[in-house]
Amino acid sequence: MSGLETLVAKARELGASDIHLEGGLPVGMRLQGDLRMSGEPMQPAVIAGFARELLAGEAWNDFVQQRSYDLSRAIGGVRCRVNVLHSSRGVGMAIRLLTSFQATLTSLNLHPDLKKLVANKHGLIMVSGPTGSGKSATVAALLQEINVNETRHIMTIESPIEYVLTPRQSLIRQRQVGRDTPSFDQALIDALREDPDVLMVGEMRDPETMRLTLNAAETGHLVITTLHSSSAAEALGRVVSAFPAEVQSGICGQLADCLAAVVCQRLRYRPDLKMRIPECEILLPSSGVRGTIRMGQFSRLATALEGGGQEGQWTLARYRTWLDSKRDWVLPSDRSNEPIASEMASEPMDEPMPMARELSESVRRPAPKPASVLASAAAKKEPRREPPAASQAPERGGEGVLVIDDIDEDPADILEKMQRR
Repeated sequence: MSGLETLVAKARELGASDIHLEGGLPVGMRLQGDLRMSGEPMQPAVIAGFARELLAGEAWNDFVQQRSYDLSRAIGGVRCRVNVLHSSRGVGMAIRLLTSFQATLTSLNLHPDLKKLVANKHGLIMVSGPTGSGKSATVAALLQEINVNETRHIMTIESPIEYVLTPRQSLIRQRQVGRDTPSFDQALIDALREDPDVLMVGEMRDPETMRLTLNAAETGHLVITTLHSSSAAEALGRVVSAFPAEVQSGICGQLADCLAAVVCQRLRYRPDLKMRIPECEILLPSSGVRGTIRMGQFSRLATALEGGGQEGQWTLARYRTWLDSKRDWVLPSDRSNEPIASEMASEPMDEPMPMARELSESVRRPAPKPASVLASAAAKKEPRREPPAASQAPERGGEGVLVIDDIDEDPADILEKMQRR
């Protein structure tokens, strides 16, 4: 077992949700929401070695250029979402340990009323909350609710894929940005030609992605997406404020017309249960709520939530009252008995498939002139050459070969070498 696998196994044993590795500092683990540092300071070269284990080939070059890289990978049998980054101390890593069970509303201890949200055939469902609040798990549970009960075409656009969904009743296609599609925007444009019933957008990060997501929700699709915010009203306000002032009134109108729900959640540790549980604020689009959104008066949504209990609105206080009365908890020990091996084994790796790699390369180079097309076709008939194993070092000084003298070498120095060649 490698050093990284040992760390992940230890974190899983302790019940940690995240691991933080930084040169010259002890290992950081987030337990029940609190960050705890323990052990001896880690050498930068060791962390750089972990990064090289994960980032093979073009992935390492992308990291050198961008100074960060996202991927999802099974490490020692534990599904992880990894961000490799460069900081003042060299290469660092932030590793999120994903749940090792099939996420459902029941297994996540969410309110059964959330099932009603995915009964909609079209509209926009926004799942918001701070970082590490379980948004991705809730989205996976909503998709699983559709998957086991209805025959629909579900498409997901993620960066990276966090939860692998095994088709039950539904047809499911999961696309990873950077591997299966060049961007969220391109995947959204493609999706409108691919006949989806349900579209999941991993995160709305920029105005163009937000615009395309709203358009998809308006054109008869059920769209589920995530956003960082501390309340339902703030989530809607963040979408509108991402656009120029002159078009914000139109965005408010789009949101009012297509909104199906906003779920804002956070995790709270329950000492009696020895686990964190989700607390939710749920905003539904009643006629009053739609009118408030259309006018852009998001500060008034708190009043609509408070007085809308009969309409199905859930404030945090109302939701906590339900949690206090809940008795049928699903504990971590119950989840560990669920079989998932077949689902994990069928998961695609982060390494691009050959066709995806060829498409990515064709985007970067100019289109061939007509005279070169036949030569290109002839070249494809030659036997495919396998790339050298990662353990084999290239011959030093060879033409076109970049030699990295030290595994702890600063990515900036590596990039400078690349530019000089």
